[in-house]
Amino acid sequence: MHSIPGVSVLRDTVARMSFVPLTGPAVLTVAARPRDGSITFRDERRTLALPIVSAVPVLTKALAREATHPSVGLLAASAHFALRLVAAGKFEQTSQGWAPVVLGDDVQRLRLLAESRAYDGVDTESAESLVWSMVAAVVDAMPAGSMQGAARRAAASVAPRPTHKIGDRLRERLERHLTHDDRPDVPDQVSISLRVEADEETLTEGVLRVVLQVHDQDNPLHLADAGALWRDDPRQHDFGPRTRAQVAMRLAEAAKAWPPLQRMRFQATPTEMVLEGDDIGSLLAEGVGALKEIGVDVMWPRSLGRELTARTVVDATPRSSGTREGALNTGLFATKDLFSFTWQLAIGDDPLTDDEMDRLARSAAPVLKLRGSWTIVDPRVAKKARKRLLRQATPAEALSAALTGAVEIDATQPGPSDVVVGATLAKLRDRVAEAGHGDLVPLPAGLEATLRGYQHRGLTWLADLTALGLGGCLADDMGLGKTITLIALHLHRIAGGATGPTLVVCPTSLMGNWEAEIARFAPGVRVRRHHGSARDLDGLHKLDQRGGGIVLTTYGTMRRDARLLAQVPWDLVVADEAQHLKNPASSTARQIRTIPSQARVALTGTPVENDLSELWAILDWTVPGLLGSRKAFRKAWAAPIEAGIAVTTRQFADLVAPFLLRRRKTDPGIAPELPAKTETDHLLSLTREQTVLYETYVRDTMERIERLPGDDPARRGLILMMLTGLKQICNHPAQFLKQNQGRIAGRSQKVDLLDEVVETATSEGGAVLVFTQYVALARLLEEHWSATGVSHQFLHGGTPVRDRERMVAAFQAGEVPVFLLSLKAGGTGLNLTRADHVVHVDRWWNPAVEDQATDRAHRIGQTKAVQVHRLVMRGTLEERIALLLEHKRSLAEAVLGRGETALTELSDAELRDLVTLRRPAT
Repeated sequence: MHSIPGVSVLRDTVARMSFVPLTGPAVLTVAARPRDGSITFRDERRTLALPIVSAVPVLTKALAREATHPSVGLLAASAHFALRLVAAGKFEQTSQGWAPVVLGDDVQRLRLLAESRAYDGVDTESAESLVWSMVAAVVDAMPAGSMQGAARRAAASVAPRPTHKIGDRLRERLERHLTHDDRPDVPDQVSISLRVEADEETLTEGVLRVVLQVHDQDNPLHLADAGALWRDDPRQHDFGPRTRAQVAMRLAEAAKAWPPLQRMRFQATPTEMVLEGDDIGSLLAEGVGALKEIGVDVMWPRSLGRELTARTVVDATPRSSGTREGALNTGLFATKDLFSFTWQLAIGDDPLTDDEMDRLARSAAPVLKLRGSWTIVDPRVAKKARKRLLRQATPAEALSAALTGAVEIDATQPGPSDVVVGATLAKLRDRVAEAGHGDLVPLPAGLEATLRGYQHRGLTWLADLTALGLGGCLADDMGLGKTITLIALHLHRIAGGATGPTLVVCPTSLMGNWEAEIARFAPGVRVRRHHGSARDLDGLHKLDQRGGGIVLTTYGTMRRDARLLAQVPWDLVVADEAQHLKNPASSTARQIRTIPSQARVALTGTPVENDLSELWAILDWTVPGLLGSRKAFRKAWAAPIEAGIAVTTRQFADLVAPFLLRRRKTDPGIAPELPAKTETDHLLSLTREQTVLYETYVRDTMERIERLPGDDPARRGLILMMLTGLKQICNHPAQFLKQNQGRIAGRSQKVDLLDEVVETATSEGGAVLVFTQYVALARLLEEHWSATGVSHQFLHGGTPVRDRERMVAAFQAGEVPVFLLSLKAGGTGLNLTRADHVVHVDRWWNPAVEDQATDRAHRIGQTKAVQVHRLVMRGTLEERIALLLEHKRSLAEAVLGRGETALTELSDAELRDLVTLRRPAT
């Protein structure tokens, strides 16, 4: 038996142990790295475990004996096979160590070895697996020990020249590796690719040929067909003799990624293979992607034409063509399942005809001749040709896809896909997108007013949308005339043939304003209140439809009487101050959705107070389904927009623009006659009494908070309590201490400055609006002003409707110069243009709410400049709130924070930094 240098020493060592396993079994233990495995020998006398490198000479000796156990014979023959591979240089270094390169005839030899050495209990398949494992273990062990030592000795010309033939061959091969692989122009590493070839004859038969190519890994343009490496001297192709071993390794990796390549791998000279139907489909469906992931490119010939692609088309379903136009004229939501998403196949940018798609659907071959050129057909694309209907679409869903040009087709494939809009839907999309941009509608008869230009444009926009059965959100700034615009819309629709009445749902405080505006601008329209204990529930559903009156109700009454209101055939349902619908889970939002109508209109000056889900709630009522479900909206739109993804933001703007009309007082041409508004932040200081209260309260409460875990609900409650208490201390010590009597003046600079503003304004004939979020503070101010003789009145959430209307009239008439209002009750819906000063005593968490309150005075009808005063205590929580509010104003309008609730999630250190009093430097 022949050996290689270094092995004989190990063999002699084991021989001296007087142990030759002949009759007992041998067991191979495979480790994570082959060389770290071992072989356990057993006979009648003992058991011995040897590492692979030590077991090789034992196996070599045992191979010559006839009485060896079959397991020993199998492993010994495998070791002998491995040594022949090492001697022939058929091995390759990998990231895991050394590995055998088994190609061509060697594959057949290995299989024959396993078949001949199989024995009872170990079939041919199991034997082949053992042979592979043993060969891998020996090859991994030998180069690191014997082989590398021999290579170093050959390079230094000091190793004794072996006298046996295998040693000669090994030394010559090592010298050739060393002299050639050190050449600078020979690649160190190579990669492979697959070139697809086809001609007219093979394509007609549905057959392709795949050719294996080899590339210099550092220079992919240095390449050759793999066949040249086996036919000629590799040096003539600038690839070294080790290249074939590397190619074999790369091909083995590729075969794992795409199994059909196993056929090429086990060829004597792996160069090319033929692909037929199933293999071509497998290559297209899975192979190309899997091979690309491991760095193996598949290159297709130009003769196969352009790529066949599939795209989504949304349009009216063919079966509805007979009623399509009528359905659009009677309202988009009048017909269900009017639209559908279908697959459209195309070559390049040219869509296939229906006949071509039918032909493709009938074809079983993966190659097809279309328009004079052969085309490879991906099986997934062919499947789409056979089943073109993707799914039905609601009108709102189809319109959404048409406006954005994208749709989420499949939940398993996250993210929107491009969509092509069909001709019918494109016409509707254009009508929606152009709403309000065409010729102005004539002012309706019965309107006793001249609309401003932007109001007339708003009327036209609403008229165009509601004519399609769609709704919209008129989100103009407070005071720009949303009410008169809706009155004009009601008259316009009556003139156009609408027979149903209009239902206006609004806060209780606005019912009088609606009655007054209708009486002023449309005196011929009948108005009916559905509110209070005296409302006529029995007669409401019998309301005379001729002439279409307007019914006013409150949100509270609507919730209670939704079932009764749903029995009336409303033409329009209007939600004034539509931010009441911002919580879709609330009873208000759920009940108003049950009231049917031809169209819905939302009116609000703040379509978003906190986050984008509020805009979803409003638009999902006015145009149901346009933005998808709340969960889908959050995933597809809100989260990407808040993350600053520009593409999604632009698509969302395209989607909502036709249904949301927003004009500001500061926009050019909107209200040029509106006087100026001056805003001033008054930075005041705490009194000695407030300072002591503030610091003590922070210290005591923070100690309690820091003792609680971060997720404890009690911690959140303590934080909210502390924030409220600190704001009360900043307002006035008596508010925090709940003192109903006693001295007010001199204990808070806020009250002192407020007195100055009131005195200055009233002495000049002006009037003041004073907003606070705390009724308790308002009661203190009432007591203070009553004692000092300041004429005032106080409106809060408990004020009856009739009293509110009387108070507004008295203020507007100049009878009461100081109007004290709670922010929630008086911040919306009131027309208080008599005021030329607005004071915010304490800061609200959302700047939009403060702006709405200011707009009670700074609105159309105001003739004097308005001064806005915001009172802020320096160094306190209030000053930090002011900075946060300015940051909110700098953000996009649709992306706002969550107010004080978000502060409960701060860490203890962040919270302490927020509330700690900062004293001015001295």
